[in-house]
Amino acid sequence: MTDAMDPSLPLGTTLEVRDRCLCLATQRAARALARRFDAVLKPHGLTNGQFSLLMALNRPEAPRISELAPFLAMDRTTLTAAAKVLERRGLLKTAADSRDARARRLSLTEEGRSALRAAVPDWRAAHDALDAEIGGGDGAARLRAALMGIG
Repeated sequence: MTDAMDPSLPLGTTLEVRDRCLCLATQRAARALARRFDAVLKPHGLTNGQFSLLMALNRPEAPRISELAPFLAMDRTTLTAAAKVLERRGLLKTAADSRDARARRLSLTEEGRSALRAAVPDWRAAHDALDAEIGGGDGAARLRAALMGIG
């Protein structure tokens, strides 16, 4: 008997997980979507994660890192590291919170706003194509609603 074929875990179980596991299906879809949008945003010098982070900063008041992390489903350490890359590129800035110097707030720079303005038309076109692939407006809306219901 080889390690690859443990009789206590039949192949049928593997096939069940392949066909039923929402986590696996979601991870696979997330990776495929990430690759697709990374390619769309590459000419703008952004990854899909960077685009999402910058877009999350497109608001009237600069959010605290501690507020932004849950919105982006990231831990604070990962968000801070991602923000530093964009800050070095001049796309966002970090400042101390005026009410709590220990807290940091992130905001877009004008260069960051320009990057978003340039990238949005390509992001929108890619999303229109994706929405059509997954069943048009209703299919895409149902999928978004189902995904938003998780968490």
